[in-house]
Amino acid sequence: MVDSKSKIDIRKLTLEQLRSQLASLGEQAFRAKQIHEWLWKKSCTDFDHMSNLSKPLRDLLKQTFVINAARVRQAQYSADRTIKSSFVLYDGNIVEGVLIPAPDRMTACVSSQVGCSLTCKFCATGYMDRKRNLNADEIYDQVVLIGKQAQEHYGQPLTNIVYMGMGEPLLNYANVLASVQRITAADGLNMAAKRITVSTAGIAKMIKKLGDDQVRFNLALSLHAANDQKRNEIMPI
Repeated sequence: MVDSKSKIDIRKLTLEQLRSQLASLGEQAFRAKQIHEWLWKKSCTDFDHMSNLSKPLRDLLKQTFVINAARVRQAQYSADRTIKSSFVLYDGNIVEGVLIPAPDRMTACVSSQVGCSLTCKFCATGYMDRKRNLNADEIYDQVVLIGKQAQEHYGQPLTNIVYMGMGEPLLNYANVLASVQRITAADGLNMAAKRITVSTAGIAKMIKKLGDDQVRFNLALSLHAANDQKRNEIMPI
């Protein structure tokens, strides 16, 4: 049996890299697109569920690759209909996300870091050390899992996403943008960028970079004070 730690995380591969890996295993190139669709468009996290692949190929995938997917550890249901979940990551770290239902929308609030790089006084996460950034797949997984809760409990799909959970999104810039790209991609969740909002405490140079990169999602700035002196006291940046 191959140790899972020595296996390749298949979701880290681009489509072209997946084609190359499959070719090295003696498989036809068109299989890569089928697998890619299972991973991203159908959000499949179990090779055995990839029903249009032969069993020998599914077994080969299990021997060679791993899918390091997040999973729901615990969910709390509130009187206001929100569902707050903790998600366990492949390395045992925990992050939180929230489903926020409203009459006209279903919003997923997702985390971008384990802990936080900042020390805002009003935020519980600010008292936690940042352990690491989330990768794009882990952010994507939160959206998928919260989306399943929206369907299961309210019979509605997600309509909006806010990056307003644990962590400062702009201090995990590359992974946040990569997750948005995957969420909005036609071969991903195909959600419109205008329905995604990234919230920041105000990392000025990264806000400028968003403009330089011409991103299409919304940006929310958390102020929490009417003047710089008070703001610097409660959320030093």
